[in-house]
Amino acid sequence: MSMAHKGWHSRGYLPHFDSAETVQFITFRLFDSLPRAVAEALAKLPDNLAKTDERLDGGLGACWLGQPAVAELVENVILHFDGERYRVLSWYIMPNHVHVVVEPGDGNRLGDIVHSWKSYSANRANTILGRTGPFWHKDFFDRFVRDEGHLARTIDYVENNPVKLGLLAPLVHGPGAQVASEHERAGSARSGRHLSPILPASAARGLARRSGRASAP
Repeated sequence: MSMAHKGWHSRGYLPHFDSAETVQFITFRLFDSLPRAVAEALAKLPDNLAKTDERLDGGLGACWLGQPAVAELVENVILHFDGERYRVLSWYIMPNHVHVVVEPGDGNRLGDIVHSWKSYSANRANTILGRTGPFWHKDFFDRFVRDEGHLARTIDYVENNPVKLGLLAPLVHGPGAQVASEHERAGSARSGRHLSPILPASAARGLARRSGRASAP
């Protein structure tokens, strides 16, 4: 049954925006990736997502996503319902956090999508690691993409941040590929982008409405 989108809402931790035909930049992290005091201090800063990402890039915590089997598991979970419940435009998996650029399908709430990724992958990752207990931090960051320029900058960040950190080689996109390119070095990161088209027609129409531009066909 189709579920109504919630718009702006909160689960008591971070504010979230849930809407159909809205491309979202999602960040979720391992439960031990930031000390609690650091996370609380970062949450008070004006640009807390950027500052949080800087600290996460430092590689704090156990960094289980740096293990190839765990990284591959998480990637497969994210892509499992791609094209059905949502459209994944770009993603990367770092040692202690994940970024995804995604457009939820109509009737599929953003919170439910992220919850399914985290719940399914956590159980199986713990099996791989031979452990029990929490795997992901309980909440996630989301930032809706305002227009085509914002989308291009977001995807550029997703693709090039792990390159800047020395975790990936630059992406080289080949024609006609569904997943344009994937590079991995020592299991430290997995990255990819869907092409043809990079921006789905439904997302383009939604972005055009918010940016005041003519609607895409």
